[in-house]
Amino acid sequence: MIPRVNERTHTPHDPLSEALGRSVPIEGGLTEHAIVAYWPGLDSYTLDDEQATWTATQWAEHLEDPLLEHPFASSPQDDRRAIFHLDARLHPDDRDLSGAEWAEAAHRLARAAGIETPGDKNGCHWIAVQGKPGRLDLIASLIRLDGAWQRQPADLLRRLSDEARRIEEDLRLTPIPTASQQRGSIQAVPTASTQFAMVLAQLADEQGGPLATVRGLVEHTAHRIARQPGATGPDTAHRLELIARRLHGIQQDLDTTATRLNASHSRPNTARTEEVPATERERPAVRACPPPPHTVPAPPPPPVAAGLRR
Repeated sequence: MIPRVNERTHTPHDPLSEALGRSVPIEGGLTEHAIVAYWPGLDSYTLDDEQATWTATQWAEHLEDPLLEHPFASSPQDDRRAIFHLDARLHPDDRDLSGAEWAEAAHRLARAAGIETPGDKNGCHWIAVQGKPGRLDLIASLIRLDGAWQRQPADLLRRLSDEARRIEEDLRLTPIPTASQQRGSIQAVPTASTQFAMVLAQLADEQGGPLATVRGLVEHTAHRIARQPGATGPDTAHRLELIARRLHGIQQDLDTTATRLNASHSRPNTARTEEVPATERERPAVRACPPPPHTVPAPPPPPVAAGLRR
């Protein structure tokens, strides 16, 4: 199973058309079991099995509702492209999955992508479409029901890939060989920047991070205190809500920092010349001095005659 994240769009029509293999709007209901999973909160808003007869246009309107109800909601990059589209493809040799197996894979990928949180009543509208053989499409609106923008994990691609490997194992699908298996090499040790980014991403994780847990407890306490009788209840609850808001801001800052660390690590480093210690530098070769030329000693002076001596 190979998951792929597509570029976000303003409307769900193009992703839904690609998932179904035909353009939206489509008259009449969809084929049976085309929608294998969807936002769990939808059941509380519709009659029994009402969505089973929905057309593709009605599903598109369901995904577009949060975007229309919250016209000022925007991403951290200040854009309104709120439609998230993920597709996952099986290996050509894989067997045909049942509707229940497709639904299980859809919910697991939705949780890994951060668009579904169990018990979150104000989460994202999302659907899973199984309109083409061996392919699953998840389409979601990143604008939550409370108007906030759904933040996704900083290591989104890694989480999706890890979950896909687990789905392959659980459903007995054809495993995708990893890069290390293809090359027969050992995985590189992560750099310090990558390790720091992973730690920050874990702290900022909205699903199971420690800050999210603390923020949830503070919000729950504020909600309970606001219902308590007495004049101090609302004031204390308001202060706790401000604390929860600051914690959420810290989560966002940590997530942004983790993303920047990963981005800086992906840039090529400028080559640097390592200075060689003076003791190891190459010294110029010392040329040997040629030997002095051979000199013939001067002959001794001639002897003086005896008669000439005084």
